Amino acid sequence: MLYHLLYPLSDLFSAFNVFRYITFRSIYAIVTALVMALILAPPIIRWLKAKSIGEKIRGDGPQSHLSKAGTPTMGGLIIFIALVIPTIMWADYTNSYVLIALTSLTLFAAIGFYDDYVKLTKTGKGISVKTKLAWQVISSLIVVALIYLVGSGDEVITRVHIPFFKDLHPDLGMLYFPFAMVVIVGAANAVNLTDGLDGLAIGPIIIAFIAYLTLCYAGGHVRIAEYLNIPYKAELGELTVFCSAAIGAALGFLWYNFYPATIFMGNVGSLALGGALGSVAVMSKNEIILIIVGGVFVIEAMSVMIQVTWYRFTGKRFFKMAPIHHHFEQMGWPEPQVIIRFWIIAIILALLSLSTLKLR
Repeated sequence: MLYHLLYPLSDLFSAFNVFRYITFRSIYAIVTALVMALILAPPIIRWLKAKSIGEKIRGDGPQSHLSKAGTPTMGGLIIFIALVIPTIMWADYTNSYVLIALTSLTLFAAIGFYDDYVKLTKTGKGISVKTKLAWQVISSLIVVALIYLVGSGDEVITRVHIPFFKDLHPDLGMLYFPFAMVVIVGAANAVNLTDGLDGLAIGPIIIAFIAYLTLCYAGGHVRIAEYLNIPYKAELGELTVFCSAAIGAALGFLWYNFYPATIFMGNVGSLALGGALGSVAVMSKNEIILIIVGGVFVIEAMSVMIQVTWYRFTGKRFFKMAPIHHHFEQMGWPEPQVIIRFWIIAIILALLSLSTLKLR
């Protein structure tokens, strides 16, 4: 919005020329989102407490978590508001990729919101897994179809770029649709599974969006893209502002979500952020790198699949408890220790993913 309002005035006042630069707008998107989240959180926390909208702790979970019962949840609403408004303020809101990112965020936030609402006010368990997955598949199909329509005529739209291999770009053709949908739905659910400790999911989310901020800026800058031998898309640069707003909103939320948390993000936050991250990965043509960038999320999701499969065939548990962060808790690791060590792993994996830019 500010880009369209103030940049045209640069012909009269040269100072407004700064609104032309993505770096300038990205910095202020972070600051705006951060401040907005910090301001929104206290009244929303008070409102959630007044409405008795608190977390329900499973009896079969870690006993140390029983004290968390009643902690306000659905804090993802803070992130959603603090992400959407700064994005509209500082990005070129007519940019197709920005609109698609906001669409993905909204669709998955709506699924998470309804799931939280049902869990907290009706059944106590949320909507069924099949129903939730069906809505996620439909949402991801809408997002991928929009990405395909925007990129129609682009020869790289259905190609997948393999990290560490310079000339390996297989064309999946129409199989790219289900592939991209798996990336988006997988990211949404992996983040959701990781959101089990105070600040555990939001830390790697911040780190992942920092990595994709870098990838989007590089892919949207003709000289950098040419130098790194990566696909160049001029429109991609504006996603840098979206990623920046996500970082700012997540940082503001982390202020209240870090141990001991005074609010949880709920499915409305984890599904929205995961779906948005997956969509950014698809739009930036860095789908495979998401496995590295979001390695913590991948490990969490894999631990659940391994646990379920192993128990089905052997009747025994592979881990003491899944997702894997609970396994380490059962081993005696204090919650903050698990959180910080997972963050360190996320940082290392993000750096590794960015190193692939010079290995293509």
